Amino acid sequence: MIIDFHTHIFPDKIAKPTIDTLAVNSDAKAYTDGTRDSLVASMREAHVDLSVILPVVTRPGQFQSVNRFAEEITAREFSGGEPNLISFGGIHPETGNYKQEIDDIAAMGLKGIKLHPDYQKLFIDDIKYLRIIDRAAEKGLIISVHGGRDVGLPGEIHCTPRRVQNLLKQLDPDKLVIAHMGGYDCWDEVEEYLVGRKLYFDTGYSLGIMPDDQFLRIAREHGTDKILFATDSPWSGQKENIECIRRLKLKPEEEEAVFSGNAVRLLKG
Repeated sequence: MIIDFHTHIFPDKIAKPTIDTLAVNSDAKAYTDGTRDSLVASMREAHVDLSVILPVVTRPGQFQSVNRFAEEITAREFSGGEPNLISFGGIHPETGNYKQEIDDIAAMGLKGIKLHPDYQKLFIDDIKYLRIIDRAAEKGLIISVHGGRDVGLPGEIHCTPRRVQNLLKQLDPDKLVIAHMGGYDCWDEVEEYLVGRKLYFDTGYSLGIMPDDQFLRIAREHGTDKILFATDSPWSGQKENIECIRRLKLKPEEEEAVFSGNAVRLLKG
């Protein structure tokens, strides 16, 4: 079984212009067109059983529309067939009613929330994020956070490993996931501040970019029971990322944990 813990899709009517704009801004190749059907086709080709959609709320007023789409995707797709899609919810730190919005996401049956400090222009250890994370943890939700540099947003990094360390000094969430192996292009700092701590890393947009020896060192010193296979599709290919993991020649039990075991435990927990 293979679970991709970090993917993105958009409603059909905005998928193409959204992907085109993001591709130009980040100078990155898109492996799908950003639609549900294109992701499902990728999953079939790569033999991915389940993909987790991570929506980003870039302004507070998007809360209703973003989470309605997330709820529709999850209700439509998670029916026991193959392949499956589920979506997390999204929330903006500037919301005036974070408790109610977190409660609404949980009531929709969504398994987690996505936070993107660079797009939302706030540091991850700001009190506005801390209280959202604390409430989400109370509701049993997974909290997925973009970590490190965003290639499409040059400038200050709003979620550095050191700021995540500061967050962990104040909160103790059971299901915190920092994407991009703890912080894209900040992997030396990940080793210094985050390895071994109580949190998960996903592999999105990291495999084949960070050095293999550093990936293996971080994964094993942090614990392969806290590493989640992820691609950041459409910005990285599912088939290509699976090949990267297999090239690393992890032990069978490590590979099984990374590809699906850890994700199943998180999603069912």
